[in-house]
Amino acid sequence: MSPEYAMQGHFSIKSDVYSFGVLLIEILTGRRNNGHYPDSPTSNLIGHVWELWKNDKAMEIVDSSLGGGLPSAEVLRCLQIGLLCVQESATDRPKMSAVVAMLGNDASLPSPKQPAFFINRSGQGDETGSSQGTGSINTVTLTMPHAR
Repeated sequence: MSPEYAMQGHFSIKSDVYSFGVLLIEILTGRRNNGHYPDSPTSNLIGHVWELWKNDKAMEIVDSSLGGGLPSAEVLRCLQIGLLCVQESATDRPKMSAVVAMLGNDASLPSPKQPAFFINRSGQGDETGSSQGTGSINTVTLTMPHAR
């Protein structure tokens, strides 16, 4: 689910692009986005792939059942396209027609920006993220109605 839909209820064509990116990353890794990654400073698959991508270790997460015969350049290209699709800002995400073109040719791709829902559990934050020191405290009230 795209962040703009999850947070504000805004749905757009870019929401579908986000979902496609998640699906592409799930296929390439053989993992679901709702898993737990104890060895990663992030709490989800997208954040884990992002961390590996930034450290030039993205091939470590690729599903071994895809076989070793795949050219690593093509696998990395697909991961990069997936990361472009899950960028935090909907305006930064490519149009689906551009994604199809990216998958079908060898043109150079832009570098992906930080993905949505990236949570760094180490507490250090991400260098590409927003400014440090800003935040809010949210509270939840739960009301349980009881019959008389």
